[in-house]
Amino acid sequence: MPVLPLLLALPAVLFVLITWQVVADGPLVRLDERLSRALVQPDRFSELLADLGNVQIAVPVLVLVAGYSAWRARGAGTHRWWLPGAAAVVLMALVPALVVPLKELTDRPGTPVEPPATGYYPSGHTATAAVAYGCATLLLLSRPGGPLVRRALLAVCLALNLGVGFGLVRRGYHWPLDVVASWCLCTVLITGYVLYVGSAGRVGRAGRVDPLSRSSRRTSAGTPSSRTGPS
Repeated sequence: MPVLPLLLALPAVLFVLITWQVVADGPLVRLDERLSRALVQPDRFSELLADLGNVQIAVPVLVLVAGYSAWRARGAGTHRWWLPGAAAVVLMALVPALVVPLKELTDRPGTPVEPPATGYYPSGHTATAAVAYGCATLLLLSRPGGPLVRRALLAVCLALNLGVGFGLVRRGYHWPLDVVASWCLCTVLITGYVLYVGSAGRVGRAGRVDPLSRSSRRTSAGTPSSRTGPS
């Protein structure tokens, strides 16, 4: 089975399973609550990590990277140079449109550390960070760079998202399943983004580059180029 369809199917199934357990107050929820009690230990560091998922921090990062990527692509004469960055910003705007109704549907209460309230599932901070930093990384990976640069970008993206998830759970802002469910949902969203941008790039004129592909562009010698929230 191709990798991208697999990245659509497995996280989607897992997200549905977790959501069903949250709505039905199933055994997975009770395990989640026990895990949370073992992990929660509010401190300043965990709060700072959680803040990396704030809209005020994550979204400007994505907008800046999208603008930089579009500027570089336009300068290189790339067909539809605006598409990858614009699609990433639109995807970011869709996050609250998906997360907020899910919060209302599940109506999950917060951890004992938080004031009495509901609407904590799934985690909006996790989703904001995953889409913003994930799409920003994909946009940067489409620019020239060697394997070391690519690995560094992926490592930074992974560290940021794991840090946000850890901070939210450690601080007690969210249950662990709130975070895991958002990761599953955003894996589906970002995979769909890659499929859309890739297919749209291939529709362009012959010889033009797929905006997120390094392998489709060829030099004049005929050889491949080195291009590389809500609560």
